[in-house]
Amino acid sequence: MNHSYFVAGTDTEIGKTLVTAALIYKLNTLNPGSACAYKPVVAGTYRNGDGMLCNEDLESYVLVQDPTIPQSTICPYVLDTPAAPHLVAAAHGKRLELDRMVQAYQTLQTRVTHVIAEGAGGFLTPIDDRYDLSGFVQRIQVPIILTVGMRLGCINHTLLTVEAIKQRGLTLAGWIANCIDPKMAYLNENISTLQNRIKAPLLGSIAHLPPHLQKETNAPYSIEAIQFAAAAIALP
Repeated sequence: MNHSYFVAGTDTEIGKTLVTAALIYKLNTLNPGSACAYKPVVAGTYRNGDGMLCNEDLESYVLVQDPTIPQSTICPYVLDTPAAPHLVAAAHGKRLELDRMVQAYQTLQTRVTHVIAEGAGGFLTPIDDRYDLSGFVQRIQVPIILTVGMRLGCINHTLLTVEAIKQRGLTLAGWIANCIDPKMAYLNENISTLQNRIKAPLLGSIAHLPPHLQKETNAPYSIEAIQFAAAAIALP
C-alpha cells in the first residue's frame, strides 16, 4: 500500500512538521529508506553553530530519512523571512511557481515509495496572486492528513478546513489532534466534538510534549520528540 499524503494544518505553528516527521519515522521503521518528506516552500531560516543557513522543518526531516537526498529536491523554495511565503518572495523579486513545486515532488517520487508532503501555514496559504497550496494538492492528487492544533478556536478552524478540502474534491484520510496548549479547557470534549463532526477517522492524539522534548527556537525537533509523536498516531 502506498502511504503518500499531504499534511495540512488548521493554522501555522500547530505541529505539522512534528506529524510529518513522525509519519516518515513510522514508514522508515517498517521499511528503511522507503519514505521521504517534501515541502513545496518554507519561510524562515537561521544560522547553525557552523554558520550554515538552516530551516528547522527541513532539519527535522533529516533525522528520519535518507540524508543524501538533496535539499533542492525536498524543498524547491527556501525563503529566509518567517512570513507569508508569497509576500516574502515578492519582496525579493521572486515568484513561487506551482509547476516547479509539482516537478520537484514528482522527482522525489522516483526515489522513494512514500512521499509525505507538508504544507506551509494553513491549507489555503497563497503562493502567488492566483494560486494557493490547495492547488498543489489538486495537482499531486494524494489524500490529506489534517493536523489540528488543539487550542481555543480549533473547532471552527478545523471544520472550515475540512469544508475547503471537500469543496475541492480532495480526500481527507484522517486527522490528528496535537495538544499544543497544555492548559486548554475541555480538551477531550473538543476532540469528541470534532470526532462527531468529521467523517474521516481520528488517527491519534499527541499529548503536549513534556519539557525535555520541547523544540527550542531555531532548532529541529529531537528524534525523541518525533518518536514520542509517532507512538501516538497511526497510519491511515
